[in-house]
Amino acid sequence: MSTINGAGNSNLSYLDQLKSMQDKKVEQEKDVTGKNQLKQDDFLSLLTKQLAQQDPFKPVGNDQMIAQMASFATVDGINKMNEQFGSLNSAMTSNQALQASSLVGQDVLIPNATAMRSSEGEMSGMARLSNSVDNAILRVETAQGELVKTVSLGAKPAGEHAFTWDGKDDDGNVMPEGMYKFSVSGNVKGESQNFEVLTHANVNSVLLGNNNSQVMLNLAGFDKPVQLADVLQIGKATQKG
Repeated sequence: MSTINGAGNSNLSYLDQLKSMQDKKVEQEKDVTGKNQLKQDDFLSLLTKQLAQQDPFKPVGNDQMIAQMASFATVDGINKMNEQFGSLNSAMTSNQALQASSLVGQDVLIPNATAMRSSEGEMSGMARLSNSVDNAILRVETAQGELVKTVSLGAKPAGEHAFTWDGKDDDGNVMPEGMYKFSVSGNVKGESQNFEVLTHANVNSVLLGNNNSQVMLNLAGFDKPVQLADVLQIGKATQKG
């Protein structure tokens, strides 16, 4: 290890020398061990070198020594705290995944206008109206964009309103299984306006946290998982008037 110059042999402060030594050590250890941090032992070794190389006519003062030792303890404490936070984060993620496992097989409401029809019967969702409308219109389309059915929901005030689709087209034919897209619109001040639509999806499985430590849900009909935090409701609510 390179030595640190004494106070009488360099214009650099101790902290500047320490930073220079750390930068050199990082570059060396990246090639050899892949390490990119100095440990407390390294700091103590540097301090010993400094004491050995110091100018005997200008020794390090007690207050400076205490400040340096406190810095060593602080750095070591921060490193240990980071490790503890990492362990706590992993534990919390595992606990969230365990709790989320109870959602498997249940329906959840998510901010997505597309939903999977997997069996005969009704499909439901929710529309968020930012304004009141005289007549809200629900449109159901296939994944290819073909219009299947148009439903009049009637006059609705601003707010959240559940809706259902009976699974049939305008001619009364039962539609097959597959992905369907829902849209809700209405006239606001003489202009047609589209509103946010939320749909229900069935939970197939739960994924442990990814790089961001987020619990993800695999939903029926969806290629990509969604975050547990995106779930707005568990189960299907009764329809509002």
